[in-house]
Amino acid sequence: MHNKTFVALAVGLGLVTLSACGSTDATSSADSKTVTLVSHDSWAVSTNVVKDFEKQSGYKVRVLKDGDAGQAVNKAILTKDNPQGDVFFGVDNTLLSRALDNGLFQPYAAKGLDTVGAAYQLDKDKHRVTPVDSGDICVNYDKAYFSEHKLTPPQSYADLAKPQYKNLLVTENAATSSPGLGFLLGSAAQFGDNGWQAYWKKLKANGVKVVDGWETAYYQEFSGSSEGKKAGGDRPLVVSYASSPPAEVIYAKKRPSTAPTGVSNGTCFRQIEFAGLLSNAKNTKGGKAFIDFLLTKEFQQDMPLNMFVYPVVDGAKVPAEFTEYGPAAKNPATMAPGTIAANRDQWVKSWTSLVLK
Repeated sequence: MHNKTFVALAVGLGLVTLSACGSTDATSSADSKTVTLVSHDSWAVSTNVVKDFEKQSGYKVRVLKDGDAGQAVNKAILTKDNPQGDVFFGVDNTLLSRALDNGLFQPYAAKGLDTVGAAYQLDKDKHRVTPVDSGDICVNYDKAYFSEHKLTPPQSYADLAKPQYKNLLVTENAATSSPGLGFLLGSAAQFGDNGWQAYWKKLKANGVKVVDGWETAYYQEFSGSSEGKKAGGDRPLVVSYASSPPAEVIYAKKRPSTAPTGVSNGTCFRQIEFAGLLSNAKNTKGGKAFIDFLLTKEFQQDMPLNMFVYPVVDGAKVPAEFTEYGPAAKNPATMAPGTIAANRDQWVKSWTSLVLK
């Protein structure tokens, strides 16, 4: 969650991002001493944590970045017969059935799975994926903009289509971005199969802007993010995460007393991210060890302030900053995996025709 998050700001803060995690050479996964992780652009872990894994397991970790979650999953499916790595992290509940139906993963019941709540285990019968984190996809707003314009921030999906919010929202492409797809699914959960298209017609008429991925939306288009301000972003509403406000506080050069951004709590959709052992992985033993590592408390408690997501392991502590600046949504929209599987591709196709043409 992805966050989908503040990767550029994490550089130099003791984090290991996608371009370098442990070993940075081009060692092949065929080398039994190397385990290769394929992920989206928001993977980040503290240097000491990954070094602990390498020391304890005897494996060097190599990480390959592959764009937004939607793009990364699609590429992994296309290369499944000769995968880029051993483990894939970052497939979420919006894309899970696509990955499973295409045989992307092989079964593995990770050590520590008994500490993960049943609500997160969406493939509990076959264990082709392991739940790693959760979060909420929500519209974020630029507090300064709404204060200056004496305008109340929108708090629901319906609000976003109102005239006072015309030309204010930027979202991600539902066909290429997991937060974009999550926002589409949230609207379908809100308005139903017969109502979401009429809703998106209203959003389009109200000037919604669509970009390919989260980083473009948040860092370039959104006026409320620190990077967006520098880039001249002029959209005070963006589809992002409930955990984005604490990230803005934590990575600020001078920590503010309150977050500069807020969350429209009536626009949230619950996301769960998974890792899986890739079919045809060359180093299955190393891959299994790495998946086990993802469920350790050391990794789970390190994860929130690096990737700005919530742990799924019972007893893993959540940082105080999350509670203070970005508590989880109280009543996020959800959708059964079977409903997503049955409708996602057609919904995305219809959405593309409706919104992008």
